[in-house]
Amino acid sequence: MSAPKVLVASDLDRTLIYSSAALALTMPDARAPRLLCVEVHEARPLSYMTETAAALLTELGDMAHFVPTTTRTRKQYQRINLPGPAPEYAICANGGHLLVDGVSDPDWHAAVTARLADECAPLAEVRDHLEATADPVWVRKHRVAEDLFAYLVVERELLPEEWVKELAVWAESRGWTVSLQGRKIYAVPKPLTKSAAVREVARRTGALLTLAAGDSLLDADLLLAADRGWRPGHGELAEVDWTAPAITALPERGVAAGERILREFTHACGRPGAA
Repeated sequence: MSAPKVLVASDLDRTLIYSSAALALTMPDARAPRLLCVEVHEARPLSYMTETAAALLTELGDMAHFVPTTTRTRKQYQRINLPGPAPEYAICANGGHLLVDGVSDPDWHAAVTARLADECAPLAEVRDHLEATADPVWVRKHRVAEDLFAYLVVERELLPEEWVKELAVWAESRGWTVSLQGRKIYAVPKPLTKSAAVREVARRTGALLTLAAGDSLLDADLLLAADRGWRPGHGELAEVDWTAPAITALPERGVAAGERILREFTHACGRPGAA
């Protein structure tokens, strides 16, 4: 029997794929990398990676169990068209759904929802608090994702920093956590984690080595659960200079960081020339 493959679990938005606003193309225009659009929404291009990153991801799909690991809902994830082999496993809704060949595993989802009911304040209580305290001056949308967690779409420049801190304290006492990512404020139950779902995929695949990457507070548990992890030079984790013994903090920001992360993945999987 061949040795088990490596498991590579990576966040997507602002880790491997980037909106036009998050690309951070700081070089002269003539030296900007060629970009590949990997997501279209309402007939408009939405997310990109460099063409070099796309080639690395295609190679990675042949070397490892690549597992997209995202806070996106299933519907939001399924409009992404990543290069390379279609992943056998994907993790959506921050671990609430484990997709196997594109279909949510019902037993996994049932186990997750049962744990949330036992350990956290109900989603309705959190929604009510957000409705009551978030100012319509800076809130653009109230959203619930997969009946698992809530998030707001906000005008970032108008958002009071103190309000976010107060929300985090309120949520903490109820078993929830808060994450600010771009124009979105997430309120997520603490037991709803990417790491738990990744451990389940590792169990099913028999992988002996897990690699991970992510940029936000919601990725911290994923990075800590991996044998090796990388975070870009932007995002919530970079802002607080978060690190851990097996984590590499990369200097690159924006879409260049996504390419660097994929180089690190392929190198760690046994392609020294990719470094």
